[in-house]
Amino acid sequence: MKLVDFQIRNLCQLTEAPLVAPFDESLVNPASLDVRLGSNLLIESAEKRELLPYPFKFHTEAEPYELRPGQFVLAQTLEVFHIPRDIAAEFKLKSSRAREGLEHALAAWCDPGWHGSVLTLELRNVRQLWSVPIWPGMKIGQIIFHRLDAVPLRCYAETGRYNLDTEVMGSKG
Repeated sequence: MKLVDFQIRNLCQLTEAPLVAPFDESLVNPASLDVRLGSNLLIESAEKRELLPYPFKFHTEAEPYELRPGQFVLAQTLEVFHIPRDIAAEFKLKSSRAREGLEHALAAWCDPGWHGSVLTLELRNVRQLWSVPIWPGMKIGQIIFHRLDAVPLRCYAETGRYNLDTEVMGSKG
């Protein structure tokens, strides 16, 4: 069962371990919650194979980061998630962002028990000729929450490697 607006709102307004923080009620949709880009990026460099931190926080809508054609970055959500043991979630790119030429890789599932973390997003500009502007705070996607039929025997809190990631995170292998 997918959660609807009032259920999402109620879970986000919990005082202890809210579903999403910071919570902005204006981001609630009929069956999803919009999420925004956070202030950190990891980008490619000719010097190193690993993706390197980039000071994305200094960009604004008026002076955005220009994601070049074909460029791949790891970004993060502004929001931190605390997914309960009986809920799973999935990320979907906003259709407006896709129409501008952004693509999100398919690693978009949030298991029950994933907590204390921003969501790392794999973004790529699929346009061939033009850059796509991005900046901290822009609406990038939406999260759809699913209530599970049962609580798993072992949730992500016990099995996962990406809990408590407060900044964009590269692969942990």
